[in-house]
Amino acid sequence: MKADSKYGRFLFSLRSYAAFFLLMSFVITCCMLLFLNTLATSMEITYTEREVRLAAISTFVNVIFLSLLCTVIDGVRRRFMVERPVRRIVQGAEKLMQGDFSVRIAPCHGIDDRAGFDTIIDYFNRMAEELSGVETLRTDFIANVSHELKTPLAVMQNYGTMLQSPDLTEKQRMEYAKAITGQSRRLADLITNILKLNRLENQQIYPAAKRYNLGEQLAGCLLDFESTWEKKNIDIKTDLEEDVFVESDDELLSLVWNNLFSNALKFTEAGGTVSVTLKTEGAYAAVRVADNGCGISPETGKHIFEKFYQGDTSHAAQGNGLGLALVKRVADIVGGDISVESEVGKGSIFTVKIRRAEVKPCKRILKTIFAAISSAS
Repeated sequence: MKADSKYGRFLFSLRSYAAFFLLMSFVITCCMLLFLNTLATSMEITYTEREVRLAAISTFVNVIFLSLLCTVIDGVRRRFMVERPVRRIVQGAEKLMQGDFSVRIAPCHGIDDRAGFDTIIDYFNRMAEELSGVETLRTDFIANVSHELKTPLAVMQNYGTMLQSPDLTEKQRMEYAKAITGQSRRLADLITNILKLNRLENQQIYPAAKRYNLGEQLAGCLLDFESTWEKKNIDIKTDLEEDVFVESDDELLSLVWNNLFSNALKFTEAGGTVSVTLKTEGAYAAVRVADNGCGISPETGKHIFEKFYQGDTSHAAQGNGLGLALVKRVADIVGGDISVESEVGKGSIFTVKIRRAEVKPCKRILKTIFAAISSAS
């Protein structure tokens, strides 16, 4: 309504008429004076005062008519080529501000679409589409976070209610207390991962690159899960190439390895196998974490790096669907690449590739000498 009242002007504008009147008066008067002067000079004709006055009045009337015609033509042009598309853009913007992200503006199809309002309309529609996608993600994120927070809170509330029973044995009391502790730890991990992911996505974490031995980091991270694989009697196989150096943020990459190791151990049944390999492939260091667990389907593989997505709902209570989203975001930040190969019932292989640090000249020379001595002996 505001747009209509603001841009719904008359075809006739006094300001435009005045501008055209002055312009036409100047042009036509000059032309008429030049014409009459030339005609009188060449034909030696003299005009009476009455004839000159009539000519001047006729010229003035013509100026008024032509100015009025040009004003109306300009008003029509402005109405259809300026005010109508502007009104549509303003109406669309008002709907967008009110939260209607489905609004789209039809193109004007003017003489030059790409140089006029169609360009603005095209960008407006693209902006509305992006905002619609962001709003959908935000809504899904809030819904998923709410669900993930409610689950452990509900469990803690139930066990807390049962702990109030006076007839509990000491063993039951300990079991309920452990369940509450486990759920509170899960809740804390969820909040921590949400904060980390938010900082990563908003680029509030900047990589502090330094040169270090990637194999040593992998071995250290893997040892942190020793109690987990011993409890499930999982066979751990490692094949770590020596002296593989990278120049990256070790704290960020530790998030990658911890999440991949945690998932591999979580989805591997008791007595299964988890293997970790590190190999150099040209300018990159390739880390592969493989397990012989349940595996994932091709459809699940398409969404495996999305926030809160959990392909295997049977293990949903052990995670919150943020681990692989963190891994993907960290890989993007440090300039790495992550991929997954999996088959249902046979397991999964996650491969992370990171650019290796350049070997220093002195070490390269020493390696060449040692290789030559070894081959000679």
